[in-house]
Amino acid sequence: MWTVWVALMGTLAVAMVQAAGLPVPEPRIIALEVEPPRPGDLESAGSLIAADVDNDGAMELLVTAPGYLGAYRTDGRRLWSLRTDIRVGGQSESQGLPGHHGPGVAAGDVDGDGATEVIFLTQHSRVHVVAGATGEEEWSAAPPVPEGAQRWEQVMVATFRGVADQDLLLEATNRDGYRMGRYLAAYAAEALRGGGEALWSTADFVSCAHNGARLADLDADGRDEVLGATMLGPDGKLLVEIPLRGHVDSVFVGDVVPERPGLEVVMLEEGGEDGNRVFVVARDAVLVETHHEHREPQNAALGRFDLSRPGLQLWCRSRDNEHQKPFVFGNTGELIARYEMDDVAPGGWTVRGVEVIWTIDWTGEPQQLAAAKERHEAGDVCLFDPISGEFRLRLPEQAARLYVADVTGDWREELVVWNGAELHIYENPAPNPDPGRARLWGEQRYRRAKAVWNYYSP
Repeated sequence: MWTVWVALMGTLAVAMVQAAGLPVPEPRIIALEVEPPRPGDLESAGSLIAADVDNDGAMELLVTAPGYLGAYRTDGRRLWSLRTDIRVGGQSESQGLPGHHGPGVAAGDVDGDGATEVIFLTQHSRVHVVAGATGEEEWSAAPPVPEGAQRWEQVMVATFRGVADQDLLLEATNRDGYRMGRYLAAYAAEALRGGGEALWSTADFVSCAHNGARLADLDADGRDEVLGATMLGPDGKLLVEIPLRGHVDSVFVGDVVPERPGLEVVMLEEGGEDGNRVFVVARDAVLVETHHEHREPQNAALGRFDLSRPGLQLWCRSRDNEHQKPFVFGNTGELIARYEMDDVAPGGWTVRGVEVIWTIDWTGEPQQLAAAKERHEAGDVCLFDPISGEFRLRLPEQAARLYVADVTGDWREELVVWNGAELHIYENPAPNPDPGRARLWGEQRYRRAKAVWNYYSP
């Protein structure tokens, strides 16, 4: 049975639905000085990430929109903002990276001086590096654009040489036709600043069709691998290639198979004859190839959803435009659950189901949940159990963007909702059952995942 509370905060009235005993949070509110996402070509341009930009131990939020970059504390204070032609956009297949909801900004101590820098591209392929605490420009560079590309479209903080966060990876799509992030160039930050050569580059990387490369240290050597349908080592050399029949929709990273050393990569395929498959890939081999009736898995969430099973489980939304029928795989590719979203969603939830699906450490217990928003509209936000589909919490919202990360400091993760000209931060008000656990930001995999994401691969 659903129970409804109403919480008032200033002029904001938020009606929230709770089930299964989850306490109801009240939002922190951050007023933005930038226009909210609007209908039209730029509706999905710009987003946000969390980073400790002023090195005070607390996370800030970097917010991007066409022509805008701002840094905000979680208490609502603005640190700084820039009016700049930052590279953000809409559909990657026609407009290039970073794609729907792609933030287009990165943060890290790229010069090794102990202070965080914020890094972004402008529309004319110039890399800008600004001081994280003030937004003041430290340097910029214009690396050569590959033949066949229109511009550099995405920049990521990376570790390729074993020196933490002091490398940068640039990515671009092909200028003509169906655009995919095939061009990569890896630079030491100091070399890029001085006009030096790239560490390595390639023009035939097989990226996701809807978003760019992902980064993760799969073998715990302190250096990043580059993840797509072709997976590259820190030196840019090919490690493994997925036997695709269509293209990759989404990429996720985790300790899927805990008895194996290192991390694994999960990739979702769209299309192709006998395609629409799911792959679990190690650094040196494809471990699992599976499918559910060759139904397109489309968007997904990867996490510890069933504690009775080993490793991680993969929840797949399915392609259905309405009346979604999710399905769930175990870590060896076996189908372990399926249901219809209409049967589990609360009354009034859209028949189009959910989108922007994040795995979330909300409760502090070992079992994780999934977070999502209503699909194809600025709508409500929910937490649900991926195995049963049970909605555990519903937050009536007008969510244009949804981000999940530990932003308040007790290692559990919060929901950050972009609603109109405000950000709403929801944190779990219940006591943390594991208060001594280290913050997730200490894991390189976590930092990379929260820095480079978009609609298809949160």
